[in-house]
Amino acid sequence: MTDVTLPSDASYPADGFRLFPDRSVVALRVNGELKDLATTVDESDVVEPVTIDSDDGLQILRHSAAHVLAQAVQRINPQANLGIGPPITDGFYYDFAVEESFTPEDLKAIDKEMQRIIREGQRFVRRVVTDEEARAELAAEPFKLELIGLKGGSKEAAEGASVEVGAGELTIYDNVNRDGETVWKDLCRGPHLPSTRLIGNGWDLTRIAAAYWRGSEKNPQLQRIYGTAWPSKDALRAYQERLAEAAKRDHRRLGKELDLFSFPEEIGSGLSVWHPRGGIVRQEMEQHALRRHRAAGYTYVYTPHITKRDLFIESNHLVTYAEGMFPPIRMDEERDESGEITKQGVDYYLKPMNCPMHILIYRERARSYRDLPMRLAENGTVYRNELSGALHGLTRVRGFTQDDAHLFVTPEQLEGEVSEVLEFVLSLLRDFGLSDFELELSMRDDEKSKWIGDEEHWAEATDALRRVALASGLKLTEVPGEAAFYGPKIDLKVKDAIGRTWQLSTVQLDFNLPERFDLEFTDRDGQKKRPVMIHRALMGSIERFFAILLEHYAGDFPVWLSPVQVVGVPVAEQYGDYLDEVIQALRAEEVRAEVDHSDERMQKKIRTHTTGKVPLILIVGEQDRAAGTVSFRFRDGSQENGVPIADAVRRIRSAIDSHALVSTAEDFA
Repeated sequence: MTDVTLPSDASYPADGFRLFPDRSVVALRVNGELKDLATTVDESDVVEPVTIDSDDGLQILRHSAAHVLAQAVQRINPQANLGIGPPITDGFYYDFAVEESFTPEDLKAIDKEMQRIIREGQRFVRRVVTDEEARAELAAEPFKLELIGLKGGSKEAAEGASVEVGAGELTIYDNVNRDGETVWKDLCRGPHLPSTRLIGNGWDLTRIAAAYWRGSEKNPQLQRIYGTAWPSKDALRAYQERLAEAAKRDHRRLGKELDLFSFPEEIGSGLSVWHPRGGIVRQEMEQHALRRHRAAGYTYVYTPHITKRDLFIESNHLVTYAEGMFPPIRMDEERDESGEITKQGVDYYLKPMNCPMHILIYRERARSYRDLPMRLAENGTVYRNELSGALHGLTRVRGFTQDDAHLFVTPEQLEGEVSEVLEFVLSLLRDFGLSDFELELSMRDDEKSKWIGDEEHWAEATDALRRVALASGLKLTEVPGEAAFYGPKIDLKVKDAIGRTWQLSTVQLDFNLPERFDLEFTDRDGQKKRPVMIHRALMGSIERFFAILLEHYAGDFPVWLSPVQVVGVPVAEQYGDYLDEVIQALRAEEVRAEVDHSDERMQKKIRTHTTGKVPLILIVGEQDRAAGTVSFRFRDGSQENGVPIADAVRRIRSAIDSHALVSTAEDFA
């Protein structure tokens, strides 16, 4: 057991908190469960210290900051009702019901009040309460009372509500001042920091937003205050610098500046149109993936955007995913002259997934073990009725195209096929310049009602995915309870150029749909058997993947993806004809190249095309024309002069074929 006795030089001996000589320790992990420092432990317990700069420590810091935020708001406005206040990635938020919306001036006042609370050094003290006691103490907080009624981890609870209620006992955290008086309280599972002082000065309130209670437009609209918290002021500044860099890379801004895509109001929220230059990048992405898929044994199929209601009943989507689907379209209904219905219509739905239609292709005729594995791929556009507040550029839309694939395999083929799929996914993502990966294995919930099928099949499938993931050599995190109800899955996460993590590819096993659709194949022994289905999306959605790449490269795409790969800029008008001949030689090699014949000065042209993220600019003057050469100018301003035309064409074509990121003269050497 780790030594958790109170050090002789403890600065809070009256608080009852164990303090380590390393004052960065803010909590304990006791037998694998996070606990406050005040937790009583036995000699038999396995105890690990949790430092404030660890992942768990940061969550505890941010959760504690959220409580200080809520207390500050209620000090200023005692009539404010509390929603929930969970830690989130890089920060925290708290929801409030207030008569008037928060203003930037309110935020300044709340910030000052939080500073006072932090300086007061209030202790966070945990109390176990019964449901009745909690209701009595929080009688003035209607949203807390509602959460108490949802105790047990109900799926109906708000996102983030698990920090307040769970399947176990209810607890309240008191904020206790130096005189031992409780000055504020909140329903919470914890753990928290020992003292508000440990929040320090590495925090900031960032923005105000509106949010519906429990995420439903049918519920009251609350005011949400977001903040961020870090172990030190330096860590906060580093985070703010990352935010500033992320803002420069925001795909929505770059999409507009580079004329790649837009969201016309006339079409509707979350529905994008692709402009010519964006269309070029998208087509390059799709064509490259198509070639790689065909080489890997996939066959492309095409399915409609709309289908009858009965298909989604058979697939169970109208039960499990109805809220995410667009309303039905009634078709084929007929009425007589009086308006009476003479023929009942049929409901059609825009498809939210491609898998039911791929299943119908499999089921169209009898299958043998010789047909398997069957690998069906499609760039299938799907439609999901996302809340308007959740829409975000191309990363969260209502209509998008999945690079979808569904594989039908025998149980014996399962592990080998998953291994090939993962290897293929990693290889293809590396083609796009991504290389920093890790994996998550989502496993079934312990509660039987949350999954279907045979426990033995689940265990075998989970073990197979684990072996494949470990064999990849990538970092693997196992996440119990996060599998879909029909099978376990591997999610692949990637870090971009500024260290942000994105979830991309998914490899998911499915025992449910083959059962629901009664899929079969005839095995070697002549017996009818059930195939296993593998759902696999590499990019997730082409729109979202494009946005991630756009931000990863800050618009400076590798040459092969750049909408315009080469622009020719003559030093003077008389060199335009010579440069046209060079560009024609490049176009003959399928290079996207053009000449700028505008009346702008040469330096203005160079600035324009550099700002436009063109990777290669060819400059030609008298010396180049006389020698049959060109001069290169690169994104960083470096140049290479006197390159023979044939050599220039060869090197440009090579840079495209090798998917090179050319920003400097050294990159092109």
